[in-house]
Amino acid sequence: MIAYLRAAGTSLVLDARGPHPPVVLHWGADLGELAEDELVAFADAATPAVPPSAVDHPLRLTLLPTPGQGWTGRPGIAGHWAAPSGTAGRAGPPPAAGGVDDLRLYAVRRTGFGDLTVESAPADGGLLVTSDLQLSDQGVLRVRHQVRNTATVDLHLAALDVLLPVPPQADEILDFTGLWSHERRPQRGALRHGAWTRETRHGRPGHDDPYLMVAGTAGFGFRTGEVWAAHLAWSGDKRLWAERQATGHSLLGAGELLAPGEMILPPGATYTTPWTVATWSDAGLDGLSARLHGWIRARRPARGPRPVVLNTWEAVYFDHDLERLADLVDAAAEVGVERFVLDDGWFTGRVDDRRALGDWYVDPRRWPAGLTPLIDRVRARGMDFGLWVEPEMVSPDSELARAHPDWLLGPAHAPTWRHQRVLDLANPDACGYLRERLSALLGAYPIAYLKWDHNRDLLAATGAHRQTTALYRLLADLRVAFPDVEIESCASGGARIDLGIAELVDRFWTSDTNDPLDRQRIMRWSSVLMPLEYLGGHLGAGTAHVTGRATDLGFRLATALFGHAGIEWDLTAATAVERRYVAEWVAAYRRLRSLLHTGTLVRCDSPDPARHLHGVVDAARTTGLYALVALDAARSALPVPLRLAGLDPDQRYLVRPLRIGPDPVTMQVQPPAWLRDGAVTLPGRLLAEVGLPAPLLNPQQAALFTVDALD
Repeated sequence: MIAYLRAAGTSLVLDARGPHPPVVLHWGADLGELAEDELVAFADAATPAVPPSAVDHPLRLTLLPTPGQGWTGRPGIAGHWAAPSGTAGRAGPPPAAGGVDDLRLYAVRRTGFGDLTVESAPADGGLLVTSDLQLSDQGVLRVRHQVRNTATVDLHLAALDVLLPVPPQADEILDFTGLWSHERRPQRGALRHGAWTRETRHGRPGHDDPYLMVAGTAGFGFRTGEVWAAHLAWSGDKRLWAERQATGHSLLGAGELLAPGEMILPPGATYTTPWTVATWSDAGLDGLSARLHGWIRARRPARGPRPVVLNTWEAVYFDHDLERLADLVDAAAEVGVERFVLDDGWFTGRVDDRRALGDWYVDPRRWPAGLTPLIDRVRARGMDFGLWVEPEMVSPDSELARAHPDWLLGPAHAPTWRHQRVLDLANPDACGYLRERLSALLGAYPIAYLKWDHNRDLLAATGAHRQTTALYRLLADLRVAFPDVEIESCASGGARIDLGIAELVDRFWTSDTNDPLDRQRIMRWSSVLMPLEYLGGHLGAGTAHVTGRATDLGFRLATALFGHAGIEWDLTAATAVERRYVAEWVAAYRRLRSLLHTGTLVRCDSPDPARHLHGVVDAARTTGLYALVALDAARSALPVPLRLAGLDPDQRYLVRPLRIGPDPVTMQVQPPAWLRDGAVTLPGRLLAEVGLPAPLLNPQQAALFTVDALD
């Protein structure tokens, strides 16, 4: 069988004629209508030559390549069989030599439009691998494997990964790294012979999460170049890699990173890999985003308009006082906030970050009447209420840790991180305690939103898999029991943003820094994968709490507008003028969020790295919002023009500045002529290809512009 899948300008050709697992002959541009005889002719013609000093048959990269097929790169599956300790002579013998290296095609089935299931097994049995492939309406490819141990002894699984070929023209690779409060830093280079491998052993993706592994044509950008990308939809340990063999084969790979001995499958047991989400585009990184955002929105649409959030952390920290918080509630309501979130410090004995984590009872000393007085005030002012929790961690100095030391992951001498240990969620008693405590809180109070934090790495030799799957079960149980409660995934900022946990949460906290200069870069790259409505971005104080950098209000407002907007600032300390500007910004966000959270993201390539131009255009390309951002001093006296990409080339547009908050600070003697006039009307093709003269913004300033099509 030769399978041909097509959707949204993308196609996949799979040669499943055996004897080995199927070969991906093509993954990329739509090849058009192809008859069965044409597919056969293509598959026959695609059989490569046999080079000297190589295996004596044409070497083709299968879905599950192994040394038994002649593959000398990283195999798709690895492991061995062994009798359990103490059962020698009672368990059956391991399968014959060859084992996992000798996979043969067993069956191929179409399971739906755009869906395939492939079964492979060794000739002598011992295991069965089922591979699922799905090509969505948006052109997003998902692949996963499941292995079942059919032997009479244990299967010690070392790896089961998804490998997808990329063509020779994919000469560059891009992935990401980062630090706390500096997530999603891009890094790119040439795809050379060998493997560029990124592994994370945090028990969560981590601040240095590779996020996406992208291979593309030389010089690809946001709007140009052909690119292929892979992301692992998993919140635990993982690896992503790009590999180019001297044989000429190139590929992207992804899989869960299994610790030695972590995945031992007794007879009859199965292991299913996380989904690998893969995307192709011939329109650069924005083309990838358009496919991914459309697919995510179709699977997990936002639950209504994303409300403006005020989080109390940088306003009060642990200083929880009803009178002070009541003033903050009133200030939030006056500027139009829709959701008030009480952060860390509300539970028993929690006066700093060194104690009480895990004791999930409302502190009777600080809150003698419980949270009801605060919540009543929040709801009376027209807002819903949210609460911070960190269920996966525990303070050694807590009643929980003293009562149940056996619930802590790792030995008693295990290192703390931020004065925390990890609660073993795979322990049914520990997980049951969390389920009971969280359910009690959600049942006792009208809580609309949980900010679910995760502030440390696991630092465990094994256990990442069971911890992650237990977390998923806990979140799923809570969603069933409390379907109206929204959950935010926060992991000391943006250390757990992935498409695995995205099935169970409604928002991501993108980073712990609210410094707009850092946030511009973090949001720019985080949004390659995630739509803006999933990415929380908050308006902070004039001096950023994390970096100590002082920035103008206008720059902060423009930055926090693009995302799921919120505030993390003590508004009671803001001036009357500042509050008025914040209220105008909130009103603008509420007016624009239907565009920001449904439109197509546009990031314009610029020859000057100090100038970013990005925006959102609606699906019909009738309206849009753009931001010109000056990160640093321009490299020339006259900055690069505003080339407004993403518009209909044959439509005429009215372009106008949008003023929210104080005007941006410029160094120009006089503005460009079109800005002096206040607007200009030009065709979309001219706006994209030639552009408009840009204002001379000072560093750390931003200017906003709207575009509207004219009938």
